[in-house]
Amino acid sequence: MMTLQKMANVTPSPRQIQWQQLEFYGFIHFGLNTFTDKEWGDGTDSPALFYPENLDARQWVRHMKAAGMKGAILTAKHHDGFCLWPSQYTDYSVAASPYQDGQGDIVREFSEACQAESFKFGLYLSPWDRNHPTYGQGKAYNTYFLNQLEELLTQYGDVFEVWFDGACGEGENGQVQTYDWDAYYRLIRRLQPQAVISVCGPDVRWVGNEGGHSRTNEWSVVPKTLQDNEKIAANSQQEADGSTMKIFDSADEDLGSRERLLSYEGELVWYPAELNVSIRPGWFYHSTEDKDVRSSDNLWAIYKQSVGNNCTFLLNIPPNTEGLLAAPDVNALKALGKRINQFYQQNIIDQAKIEWSSNGLETDTADLYQLSLDGQPWRPSPTDDIPKIELKFAEAQSIHTVILREYIPTGQQIEHVEIRTIIDGQEHILAEAHSIGYQKFIEFPTIQTDNITIAVKQYRSTIAISAIGLMADK
Repeated sequence: MMTLQKMANVTPSPRQIQWQQLEFYGFIHFGLNTFTDKEWGDGTDSPALFYPENLDARQWVRHMKAAGMKGAILTAKHHDGFCLWPSQYTDYSVAASPYQDGQGDIVREFSEACQAESFKFGLYLSPWDRNHPTYGQGKAYNTYFLNQLEELLTQYGDVFEVWFDGACGEGENGQVQTYDWDAYYRLIRRLQPQAVISVCGPDVRWVGNEGGHSRTNEWSVVPKTLQDNEKIAANSQQEADGSTMKIFDSADEDLGSRERLLSYEGELVWYPAELNVSIRPGWFYHSTEDKDVRSSDNLWAIYKQSVGNNCTFLLNIPPNTEGLLAAPDVNALKALGKRINQFYQQNIIDQAKIEWSSNGLETDTADLYQLSLDGQPWRPSPTDDIPKIELKFAEAQSIHTVILREYIPTGQQIEHVEIRTIIDGQEHILAEAHSIGYQKFIEFPTIQTDNITIAVKQYRSTIAISAIGLMADK
């Protein structure tokens, strides 16, 4: 039987912590599909079609940085099998295209742009390959795929994330390829041990949709079975071992609450969520979608659903046929970056007098929001049943959001927190949250008050808070 102590003892790896601190990063879908106006190519389109005349990877990075991103993942090979680097294991690559007279290497250009801009570099490599003749032949294709992975992980510098999906189709022989995931993971761990492996991987899970939505309560401590869900999608809704307990599915609303996990008898893992969406309806560039780029309001709402809700935000921005991010996308990124900066500038925590309900972090300053995961978190006394943090101001403020961060190196513990204020002697509950994790934006209608109390009413084990923010209209 699952216990609270087992839930409390699950913690992230160093690579997962480093990844979570990135918060917001980009996805670059670019390849032959950009020039054929397709989403999924079938592997028969000629490399001669690939000719971005003005490609500028630094332009991609600069505009992503303007939005607040800290890195990006490039589709080195999509399902059509066309490689953006001159792989020695296939002729179906940029080397067979007219781009730079067959001497081009988009992966290198992008990795060098990332290095020049102090931007993290990540890779997507599709296991499904609709061009290579060994696809569907089992070991032969897995050897090919591992060879390509090794090229990418040894020739282009540090990689922060390797992104896999579980797309799988029939090869020329009519057989479905069985991917050797364990061998893929071993190679990545050996060559890029700091890289997280995402979605079809053990480090980062898919949030469960591509619509920009996360759960009300997003837990990083979840059943280990979720690590296989995107690889066994057809089985994810079936019953386990003849019991009535449904296998946990990536799209379930509740993956990690106390109530859900107490009846779970399997192993728990730290498996945090990544929310991925495209800035356009499609993942590759289509000129007909220039008018359908997400608004800054929509992107800001998704940012709050992800970065503000214990997820990371992976936003796809596809370059056009010139090899540039298009003007509508650039404008949306710029507007989003401005919105994010304005939000964080509303933080008034440095104006607050902080009073702790029990002995914890010994400080009389109000800079707890500045503490990182390398700092010393606040821990209440074990005898403090309902730990409280009281924030008081010299005069009333127009407050609308509390930001909390747990010190995730010691796990995710908070199950119920209340945000309260006292006005004219009357206590009001402004908002509640039933999970925190790395970071949570707790919003409520703007209220004029000179005091805020953060009360932690339920938790799994001793809580540790690494940061607080208090946002107010100025």
